[in-house]
Amino acid sequence: MRAVAFIGFMVAVLGAAFYVAWHLWRLAPGMGWKIVIGCLFGLWTASFFVGFAYNEKVPMSLAIPLYEVGNTWLIAFLYLLLAFVLLDICSACRIIPKGFLKDSWVVLGCVAGAVTALLILGGIHYHHKYREELTVKTSKPLEKPLTVVLASDLHLGYHNRKAELGRWIDLFNAENPDLVLIGGDIIDRSLRPVLAGNYAEEFKRLSAPVFTVLGNHEYYSDVDGSEKFFREAGIGLLKDSYADTLGIRIVGRNDLSYPCRASLHEILQSRSSFRMTASVILSEAKDLFTVLLDHQPYNLAEAEEAGIDFQFSGHTHRGQVWPISWVTDAMYEKSWGHHQRGNTRYYISSGLGIWGAKIRIGTRSEYLVLHIIPE
Repeated sequence: MRAVAFIGFMVAVLGAAFYVAWHLWRLAPGMGWKIVIGCLFGLWTASFFVGFAYNEKVPMSLAIPLYEVGNTWLIAFLYLLLAFVLLDICSACRIIPKGFLKDSWVVLGCVAGAVTALLILGGIHYHHKYREELTVKTSKPLEKPLTVVLASDLHLGYHNRKAELGRWIDLFNAENPDLVLIGGDIIDRSLRPVLAGNYAEEFKRLSAPVFTVLGNHEYYSDVDGSEKFFREAGIGLLKDSYADTLGIRIVGRNDLSYPCRASLHEILQSRSSFRMTASVILSEAKDLFTVLLDHQPYNLAEAEEAGIDFQFSGHTHRGQVWPISWVTDAMYEKSWGHHQRGNTRYYISSGLGIWGAKIRIGTRSEYLVLHIIPE
């Protein structure tokens, strides 16, 4: 069923790409320019599909530009598609004359210029990382007030590379955190660039213990290889388990991609897979403040019913670009930002990194600084 859905999606994308190409062909004046623009758009389109299929089989020097160029096409294609659909509607409604969309450098230049400007501004916006800050008060016992840095969806790989990860690690360390928690999708879709670039050494610079959970992209790439990478990087992986540290409980769920993940009730009733310190063993029976890491923010009621104090999720990216953000807003109870159900607080992150092109339009790249303090 998943394969059928994927094939159907690809057929739809190719059909829409042909629709865009046809409009570009009509707008270009003269057969010579039609052929040039048609070939350029065709090559750009092919770069997306070739990169998707063969990135793992070509040298890194080619795989990186293929990924970046091909995935930038996907965003440009989306906005070209929207522009031409809108223009066709205007033409059908006789708001603009029928000949307006034929042999016109002015219209072609306006459409291409607007899309190019969006891509440039979206790229600048992506590289600005927003610092979200939230304070949660609790009546539960704490060893001390805690500062926790939380981030999700780093998507390290062919596009978000080691130097960029280093900049993010510097942002985390600047907060002097007690803990760093990552809500899944550390890996993009391939471990190859992550291992080749020794990204693990950047994580070792973190000034605080770090825990993570698996996201859907770890399953897409190589879940066993991802787990090995996390061990080498000094990242504690929580797989339907929890770790008690600093007087709080960190619960990590397997991603929904895992077919047999435990219920939250089962996890909380089990023994932690992490060795607990003596101070935590003495307080094991106490009612600990509980932070849940669950990559995909589905069924938020489960955390409320289990008495979780704070849930952190990612996955949605809030669509990355408008108007896809409207789709994610409709799909999830909460696709981005603060939320509360009963006594359970939530933060759904739009992600620090990004899948595909490093462009954000109408959404933002962010990390959360959470202060947990006693009442």
